[in-house]
Amino acid sequence: MELSKSHGLMKKIKLKYRPRTVFKDFHKRTERWAVLVAHRRAGKTVACINDLIRRALLENKKDARYGYLAPYYSQSKTIAWDYLMRYSEPFRVNANQSELWVELFNGAKIRLFGADNPDALRGLYLDGVVLDEYADMKPRLWGEIVRPLLTDRQGWATFIGTPKRHNRFWEIYNEASKNPNWDVKTLRADQSGLLPEAELIDAQASMSANQYEQEFLCSFEAAILGAYYGQEMRRLTDLERITTVDYDPMFPCHTAWDLGFNDSTAIIWFQVVYGEIRVLDHHMSNGQAIPFYTGLLAQKEDQYGYKYGFHYLPHDARAKTLASGGKSIIEQISAKIDIKHLKIVPNLSLQDGIQATRLALTRAWFDNKCEDLIECLRQYQREWDDDKKVFRDRPKHDWTSHSADAMRYLSIVWKDEDSPILKDNRVKGLHVGQTEVTLNDMWKETPKIVNRRI
Repeated sequence: MELSKSHGLMKKIKLKYRPRTVFKDFHKRTERWAVLVAHRRAGKTVACINDLIRRALLENKKDARYGYLAPYYSQSKTIAWDYLMRYSEPFRVNANQSELWVELFNGAKIRLFGADNPDALRGLYLDGVVLDEYADMKPRLWGEIVRPLLTDRQGWATFIGTPKRHNRFWEIYNEASKNPNWDVKTLRADQSGLLPEAELIDAQASMSANQYEQEFLCSFEAAILGAYYGQEMRRLTDLERITTVDYDPMFPCHTAWDLGFNDSTAIIWFQVVYGEIRVLDHHMSNGQAIPFYTGLLAQKEDQYGYKYGFHYLPHDARAKTLASGGKSIIEQISAKIDIKHLKIVPNLSLQDGIQATRLALTRAWFDNKCEDLIECLRQYQREWDDDKKVFRDRPKHDWTSHSADAMRYLSIVWKDEDSPILKDNRVKGLHVGQTEVTLNDMWKETPKIVNRRI
């Protein structure tokens, strides 16, 4: 690829990158928004890093800022950073490895981010951004954080990834496919010509049909590989139990917590009404102190009128940390909430908790505003052993883990919570037609006459 002097740059600067044939149209696109669905090992990360460099040079905006967003900051650092340094070398005048940015000689900066720390993006602006493996990011990340960063400068965005069933990436792909203002490309391994045919035959023989269809044929219809609750969540959708769920003021509202000491904390608000689990609300964030979450409880109480019952905490809430001045989480929470309302969830094994969750989901209803939680439960999956080509008997730790753990704690305790706030213990009179009456019932309902001597 060559850049001419007409763009205010050196005459005929050659990029180290030589795009594969299937990516040439992708680099030439003129649409503001783009979706690239590609099979594993297609080279999409390399293509998108070079697309950022190319556009940063060609657009040649004043104080231009471009971003690359991976699901985890560690991914950006270990994978994309090496590519960015290698391919930007002919144009780079400065670089900061601790903050993962490079500056090109036209003043444009390209920075790498992790979706696990979205607050690092707040207050910035972007002229363009790539969202790599968007299916593994929180569903609200685009609308609440990334899209506003593009507004002032009319920046562009590219979503790339491999399918993982009908999640937010599928929704964007589906919407984009119907919109002529979007550029949409799908690279299947059996069509791209990027992998040897023998390698595809071997992969197909050593993988399940769902695995192969998802990873190499870019199928959104294949089941999420290793998903713990895939069947249960599909049934909830089919039964239309993801809907508007009203709060019943006759029953207490409980919360279930998963505590993140160095990462995310998740809270689920729920009721148990006549044997049904009603999931009302959900929150997940990281980097916040305990007062933030106790304040959030008060905020929800004011907003929705919740009358709290119990707040269920994991067993590690008893642990004391130096960062909190030697106080445990339960001690910190009890400073704002009466300790009699705090309970520790029984410490069951992970597998017992997962089985409890599967059973609980058969009794559950979810409010629409719990979309992040719903997506977490759909995607929560076992860890893949790439060497042995099998799933390990433990969950994959990603953005879904904390909310899924909070749901697991809810599932362990919900059966104990099925009583209204106010019980009417008054003895009711016998009614016409009542057939099963005991002598004690009759005695209770018979007016008592006190004999007095005159």
